[in-house]
Amino acid sequence: MQFCDECGSMMKARDDRMVCTNDECGASSERDQDREREFVTTESQTFDDVIESSEEANFEGKPKASDVVCDDCGNQEAWYTIKQTASADEPPTRFFKCTECGYRWREYN
Repeated sequence: MQFCDECGSMMKARDDRMVCTNDECGASSERDQDREREFVTTESQTFDDVIESSEEANFEGKPKASDVVCDDCGNQEAWYTIKQTASADEPPTRFFKCTECGYRWREYN
C-alpha cells in the first residue's frame, strides 16, 4: 500500500501513475515498478501473508500472558504480540509463543 506524501491518504494505481484517493489533494506520481514488487495487494494477499510465522520472529522481551495454556507442553506462560489481521471493526488477533518449548499459536477474540 502506498500513501500520499502530501496528505497521507492512500494512493491507487491509474494507468502509469499513482493517484491520491483524496479528491481535494489531487497529488499524483509516476509508478515505480521496482517499489511495487515489495507490495502485497489485497487481491493476491493470502492469510499466510498476514501472520508473523517466521521462526526468526522475536517474541522474547514481549509482554507475557499467564492466562493461557500451551497445547504442546502444558506450560501456562507465553509471550504474545497483538496484530490487527481483519478489518478495523473486528477485534485484534493475539499471537503466542510458549516461554518453555517455543510452540506458537494464535487466539481470535
